[in-house]
Amino acid sequence: MAALHTLWMGLGLLGVLGVLQTRAQAQVSLQPNFQQDKFLGRWFTSGLASNSSWFREKKNALSMCISVVAPSAEGGLNLTTTFLRKDQCETRTLLLRPAETPGCYSYTSPHWGSTHDVWVVATDYEEYALLYTAGTKSPGQDFHMATLYSRTQTPRAEVKEKFSTFAKTRGFTEDAIVFLPKTDRCMEEHR
Repeated sequence: MAALHTLWMGLGLLGVLGVLQTRAQAQVSLQPNFQQDKFLGRWFTSGLASNSSWFREKKNALSMCISVVAPSAEGGLNLTTTFLRKDQCETRTLLLRPAETPGCYSYTSPHWGSTHDVWVVATDYEEYALLYTAGTKSPGQDFHMATLYSRTQTPRAEVKEKFSTFAKTRGFTEDAIVFLPKTDRCMEEHR
């Protein structure tokens, strides 16, 4: 179940943003004039797309999780995510270190030990955020993920469509995109 723990750390904790990994990869555009203070607060992980083989195998068993974004002492973000694992709620915090450009962050994968980049691609701060994460799990194994964060557990159809379109532009196929089912499990402590 270490893979499940790592996925939720990666999906929930990483999912907050968007990224550029290699020179060959096309530049990911960022939210213009990103305002970190407006990005703080509670977000629900409502949609995911990933190239991870584990994600493709387990995506139908995943449910919505909740993340709280708070400022860190280092100028970055503390991303605290609560998710259901083995029928119990687990909470993990990840430090997102700021990069030179506002809306860009990096973190060290607790499972792989490698550095992953996370960028906020688009947000209106009040309803949704589109994020993209990229890194390397091991030599020759790149990791990519698109995440839809929503301020509510029921994002509008237009927001879901915006996420699907974004994920497809990043190379994810329809079968790699999932909208996580709403749940009341593990949400109590963040209300």
